[in-house]
Amino acid sequence: MKLNYKRTILIGLAFLSICAFWQFYDNEIPKILKYSFGLGETATGVIMALDNVLALFLLPLFGAISDRTDTKMGKRMPFITVGTAFAVIFFVILITVARPSGSLVFFVAVLLLLLISMGIYRSPAVSLMPDLTPAPLRSAGNAVINLMGALGGVFTLVMTMVLLKGADDPSKTNYIPLMMSIVLLLIIAILILNLTIKEKDIKKQIEAEGGLASYGEKYSEEVEAIRRSKGTKLPPEVFKSLAFLLASVSFWFMAYNAVTTAFTRYVGEVWGKTDGSYAGILMVATVAAVLSYIPIGAISSKIGRKKVILAGVVMMSCVYLVASFLTSYTPLMNVFFAIIGIGWAAINVNSYPMVVEMSKAGDIGKYTGTYYTFSMAAQVFTPILSGFLLEHVSYRTLFPYAFVFSTLAFFTMLMVKHGDSKPEAKKNIIEHFDVDD
Repeated sequence: MKLNYKRTILIGLAFLSICAFWQFYDNEIPKILKYSFGLGETATGVIMALDNVLALFLLPLFGAISDRTDTKMGKRMPFITVGTAFAVIFFVILITVARPSGSLVFFVAVLLLLLISMGIYRSPAVSLMPDLTPAPLRSAGNAVINLMGALGGVFTLVMTMVLLKGADDPSKTNYIPLMMSIVLLLIIAILILNLTIKEKDIKKQIEAEGGLASYGEKYSEEVEAIRRSKGTKLPPEVFKSLAFLLASVSFWFMAYNAVTTAFTRYVGEVWGKTDGSYAGILMVATVAAVLSYIPIGAISSKIGRKKVILAGVVMMSCVYLVASFLTSYTPLMNVFFAIIGIGWAAINVNSYPMVVEMSKAGDIGKYTGTYYTFSMAAQVFTPILSGFLLEHVSYRTLFPYAFVFSTLAFFTMLMVKHGDSKPEAKKNIIEHFDVDD
């Protein structure tokens, strides 16, 4: 049995479009709020946290609704199609009508509708791959989906460098060309997806071949013991490790998300760069992360997940510390952000699997939800707290803030004593790209 790479790549177009939009959202919406509407950093942080607040409710809600849906198009495709259509409409209104209107209330209202539209189809889009992929091949399939998502982010960064021109007055920046390039990508992606992926037909074919049946997973002795205790609480020592791991997840997301959310404004306020050149720096981090998945997977299989995570946290903490002392842009920032990308990949490749290792076999979904609850809650809180410091203390607090929380993550991660079984050797090199979304 082999993974159908062509089909998986086509399925990944939905996630590609999602990541292309979120790259724009994280990079440009804070600048629009600050320069077009005059919001302070705290208020900007509150609005930027809305997507994560909504995600806490929308992702499980529409994921569950799509589980129970049965149409001629299938379970997931109706949500992907409708969500994309509404997202395109509200995205165009946001940039061409709401922003020029000068009305903050109108802008935020349209932004909320846009975020809800994205929330409609994110979970169904991610669920489409396991629905249409034989169980033993889902690891490699998830790797392809994540790579497609990375390409979506890179697309937006490249278009930002090409289409977003700096203006003497940042409030006059013309976002229409950049917005239209992303809208075009969304439309093309959903058209190709609808024309090539016949969800119900593919699922019937795979079911007939017996490929969607669950298959036995290999567990470490530790996890086997937990599995046998299904229906009981986690052993106290395992629960303690899980608690420290989830705390670490919150801390490193607070550090990383603060930087990615405020970086576009930071380069303007501290380094005096108001054009789209920052996109090149962020793209270096993205490309470095993607290229490092293979060696990180190989290293993790040899020395274990915890050591690799700790190394990644140290790398990122060192960059945050060094960046705290930089008062102007230097080409070395590209090197620093490459290190951040590698460190972030080291964390992402290993942290979610550690949560799964510590979960009881019957409760993997429950603990997966817990993992995302902690990561999203951190992303709700950190734009507000870091934004308050940026506004009321100084923009120079950004990297020290990230350093503090990244360091806290290092010490809480030291307390994790379980879930560190060495990953099974990958059968296919693409499986090393398999990380959480």
